[in-house]
Formats: sequence, structure tokens, C-alpha cells
Amino acid sequence: MKTLYSVLLCTLITVMSYGQEQNETKKDTIKQKITKLDEVIITGNIKKDPVLTVVSSKNDEKIVQPKNVADLFNNINGFSVIKRGNYAIDPSFRGAQYEQLNIQYDGGTKAMHACPNRMDPITTHIIPEEISKIEIIKGPYTVRYGTTFGGIVNLVTQKPDYEDDGIHGKISGGYESNGNSLVNLAQLQYIQEKYDIVVNAGYRDFGNYEDGNRTEIPSSFRSTDYGIKLGYNFSDDQRLQAHWRQSFGRDVLHAALAMDTEYDNSSILSLDYKLDNIGEIIKSFTTKAYYSYVDHLMTNDNRPSFMMMEASSAVDATTIGGKLELNWKPLEKLNMFSGFDAMHISRDGGRTRLVKIMNGNMLPMPITFNDKVWQDSYITDLGVFTEAKYSINSKIIFTAGLRYDNVTSDIQDPEADFEAMYDLEKRTEHNVSGTVSIKNRVSDHFTLEVAYGRGVRSANMIERFINHFTVGQDPYEYIGNPNLKAEVNNQFEIGFKGREPLKNGFNSFTYETSFYYSFFENYIVGVIDPTITRKFNPTTNPTNVKVFQNIDEAYKTGFEAMAQIDFLNDYYFKTEFAYVYAKNKDLNESLPLISPFNTKLSLGFQKEKFWGNIQYNVVSKQDHISRSFGETETDGYQTLDIRFGVKPIKNITLGVAVINAFDETYNNHLNFSFTNQADFGRTSITEPGRNFSAFLQYKF
Repeated sequence: MKTLYSVLLCTLITVMSYGQEQNETKKDTIKQKITKLDEVIITGNIKKDPVLTVVSSKNDEKIVQPKNVADLFNNINGFSVIKRGNYAIDPSFRGAQYEQLNIQYDGGTKAMHACPNRMDPITTHIIPEEISKIEIIKGPYTVRYGTTFGGIVNLVTQKPDYEDDGIHGKISGGYESNGNSLVNLAQLQYIQEKYDIVVNAGYRDFGNYEDGNRTEIPSSFRSTDYGIKLGYNFSDDQRLQAHWRQSFGRDVLHAALAMDTEYDNSSILSLDYKLDNIGEIIKSFTTKAYYSYVDHLMTNDNRPSFMMMEASSAVDATTIGGKLELNWKPLEKLNMFSGFDAMHISRDGGRTRLVKIMNGNMLPMPITFNDKVWQDSYITDLGVFTEAKYSINSKIIFTAGLRYDNVTSDIQDPEADFEAMYDLEKRTEHNVSGTVSIKNRVSDHFTLEVAYGRGVRSANMIERFINHFTVGQDPYEYIGNPNLKAEVNNQFEIGFKGREPLKNGFNSFTYETSFYYSFFENYIVGVIDPTITRKFNPTTNPTNVKVFQNIDEAYKTGFEAMAQIDFLNDYYFKTEFAYVYAKNKDLNESLPLISPFNTKLSLGFQKEKFWGNIQYNVVSKQDHISRSFGETETDGYQTLDIRFGVKPIKNITLGVAVINAFDETYNNHLNFSFTNQADFGRTSITEPGRNFSAFLQYKF
């Protein structure tokens, strides 16, 4: 890896020098402009954007309830969240989750979790007030942003306001009644022609919330975050940017996990460089390098199991990556992107257990055991790609992309029983993925998109190397399998969207829909192995374990649809639908973690100084479940959310909301179950009851 990043650094220095030499011969005849880095994927340019995309923006207006980043996905059609508490929340899209979704910051930066139970997913390392928009590519329809199985999620952070030099900033705060929760953010930016600086800091303090039955759910946490973004413009066409961010989670309670987080510290550093307008054929060169480190400690100090056994687990994760990309146009109608990217993930750490009771008897002297959690493992992915966009005419764009990934994995400190199960050695995989698509802007009011993507994902570190740990929704111990084949998603999709003008008080009718079908090869699931007995508490049910295996036959199909009528200039009525059906044909059941059919109905208005909406959420019963995964049927439910925002004076935004106004008691189908809690059985976590929220922001 050192050699790889030496090459990245040398290339960056060479290109920067070239850019400076080229610009010495240019005359500065126009006003200084800022080169736009490739922080965003979707630019609004039909000739460059991927097909079948979604953008969610203006979160300070739409989401006045201050929650964590994962909650921002609740209002994006097709998304749901996987919840283990109020902190450890993962987004799920069309039944794809975890590493099946390529989740990143600012066009490529990644921070992988350290905890095997995902107490610290990537969404915990940044605060929602820092997110300016969320970009989604709905499937494996581009090869430019790393390996992609079920789609890409790009979290775009706030950028400086380049239109006005000098000092600017904002201060915001929020409050939630259900849990007496507080959030605060302060941001300051200084903009000059040659350089800019953005500094932000945030603090969040969430208490335990109550569900609709006034049952208190253990879910409190505190987090402190800060970040510094520095940008320097060598010329009109050349920019270098550095971004440093740290997040500190403290005293995090996880209702659905066996332990709680004492601390979770993350550090993320990224460097971005772009040289634009190079020549007639070579258009631009971009490069990115990033580093993240997560240090995580979890214990069972406040759990019922503490009386029998004290447990603490200190684990860490390091992620290093980078990307080089060249944009070139060999022909007027042919726009090409070629490049190389790399990602290296390494994890280590262990668990210490002080056993006080064994076989029902109190021990005269507690016995200490040390368990290897990650067994000092790593995965390195080196990828090369080319993607071409050909303009058939001014309205039709044809895209084709091809990608090769060389994936190396190894376990360097295996536990004895894991080593006895497998012939462990360094392993290299060769994955090929690709995509073809057509985007046809039939008219100014109608666009048709058709795509096929082959997304390939090698097994993650949990699926390869976990050893007798409970990492699923059920109480089984799981064992990894270092010999797993890579999952393949063959996804076909057709989508169309349009906007039609109306009359007689109705302004316009907007609609959008996508239909997709995926068939999977080598899909990875945990399968019960009756020949292996659980390692920890061997007499506790279930006594057998699950081992990750590939299954032969599985598929998924579904759709999303949206329709909106704008009327009386400022008012709208909007409805959204999302449905997923998935089948594990090997076990004749659903694939796990599939959201039920859901509908959103919204009535609102949007004026210059104030806005508001009422949203009615209808979620159907989910009885198509994966019993082998430990899922149970989930009842349907309905909730009502009311939001209102106003700008009473210049630069001040005030938002108020009532979430779950009916005070409904319910649980999302993807919620994990209470685990190792004194007052709860193994039932799904219930969601917050009625919650009043307020949000205040001042910009200067």
C-alpha cells in the first residue's frame, strides 16, 4: 500500500506542476472562478450524469427534526432504515444494505465501522446538519465510484459560498421533546480569491425516548464533532482541497445489541485535487486520497449479563483509499472517464471476558478469557475502470462501462478453532462488472431511461472472518467463511419521469417511476450448520451456529413511483409508493431485511418566507419474511407528521414539527430485537411516540 500511495503522490505533484506551467502562458482576462471538485456525482448535466438517479437536498427546510444522518433517508422513496437503537442506524434501499450499498462522502471518501455489530456505521461519523444533499444511483449503473452491488449513496457535505468573499457562517440548534434531546452546530467560513476555509463544530445529546405506550427505550447517546475544510486555487482551472473531520461518540446505549458503546472515536482525512480544461482531447484530471481510523470500545457494564460475566471489547478499523481519473474526449460525441481506485480495510481487536458463573455455579475465582474478534484481518481492493458516454444526438445518450477489481484478503492472527475449520491462506479474487444504459430525453417534458448493470461484491470482513459472534437479527452465533464467492447482481431497470403543464388553477403535474428486476448469483446468507455447536454458553438455545454460505438461486423485483400536482402557485399534493419482493429459492422464503410496501401522502405549500406540509405514512404488514434469518411478521401501521418552517427575518430559519402526531406504537420491520435488556423480551424495538421538535438557524 505504501508503494501505491507513493505513486498517487508523485502523480499529483507532477500534474500540479504541469498545470502551473500551462497557466503561466495564459492571460487572466476573466474574473477568477472556482474549479468544481468531483464531490458530487449528479451535476444536472444530461451528458455526464448517470442514469436512474435521485437527489435529496435542502434538508434544513424539509427535515426540521434534528436527528442523525440515517434518519435523512426516511423521506427518500425506496429507503428504510435498519435500527439497533437511536445511534446504530443503517440505511436500506430496495432490500440492499451494509456493503451491498456503496455509501461514501463527497464522491469517494469512506470510513468503515470497527464494531462487528455495526454500532458505528458510516452514518455516525458525520452530523446531518453538515449534509447539503444526498445523491443516489439506484443500481450498478456506473463503474466510476468503486465496486457497486445495489446502488451508490453519496453524502455531499456543505461547500463554501463562493459568491461572496469574506467571513460567513451559521449557528443552529434543535430540541426534541421525546427524550429531551439537544443538537447544536456552529460553522464559520472565510472566502478569498485564492483560498477558502470552512470550520464547523457540533454537539448532540439524545436521551432515552418513549414509544406510544410510554415505554422508555434505552437509546441515549452523546456525540461531539468538528471538521476543517481548506481549499486552495492554483489557477482558474486548478484546485486542491483538504478535509479533516473527527467525531467522538460517548455513552451510547444500544437497545438491540448485547453491549453498549463506551466510546467511539473516528478521524477522517481526505485530499482532493482537480486540473480542468487541459486540452482538446484530455479534458480534466482528478485525484482523491483518504484515510480514516475508528477506535471503538464496548462493554456490558449496565446489562443483566454483567452479574455472570464482565465483558469489554476494544476494536479498531483503518480505511485507506484513493482514486485517479482522467476525463477525455477522443471524439466530439464521445465523453470518456478512465481511472484507477484503491481501498484497503484492516481491522483488529479482541474481547476480554471475566466469567463469574459457570454451569450455574458461582466460581470461587473468576476466570479471564480473551477472544479474538477480527483476528487481525484485511481486505484490499484495487480497481481499474473505463466508462464511455456517447451522444447519439442531442437527446439520446448511450453509456457503457467496464470495471475490473483485484481483491486480496488475509487473516493474520486466527483463533485456533477458526484455523482448524479452514485452510487459511492469502486469497486473491478477480471480479468483472459492467453496465450499459440509454437515456432518452424524448421531449422537454418527458425522459426515458433503460439500464442493465452487473454489480459484483466480494464478501465483507464479517462474512469472511467473524468467529462465533452474534452479528445477526437472531440469537445465533455466526461463523465467517473465507472461501465465499463474490455476490453478483444482474439488475435490469426502466424508468421514466416527466412534467406536464396544467390549467385552471393547477400549475403542473410531475411524475416519476422505476421498475427493476435483479437476479443474483452466489448471494451470501447465514445458514444453520447442525454439525457445529455454539462456542459461548453452549447450553443456551439455539445450540447450533450459522455459517455464511453462497446460495444459488435468488432474485428481487419491485418499483418506486411518485406523482405530484402543483396548484395555486405555491401548493402541492404528492404521493409516493415503494415495493420490493425478494425470493431465496434455495430455502423457499424471502431474502432478509426486505421492507414492506409503503405509501406516503403529502399536502404542503412552499412560499419564499415560509413552508409547511402534512405527511401521512402508510406501511403495510410484512408477512413475506426470512424465518432462517430470525425474522417475524410485522403488523402494518400509519403515522402522521406535521412540519412547518418560516424565515421571520433575514438570515433566520425556524422550523417546528410534530412527528408521529397520532402517538402510534409501532416498529419498523427492519428493526432488530431487544437483546440483553432487563425489562424487555426478544421483541422488535418500538419507534418513538409523539415527538415535538424545533429547529433554529441563523446565517451571517
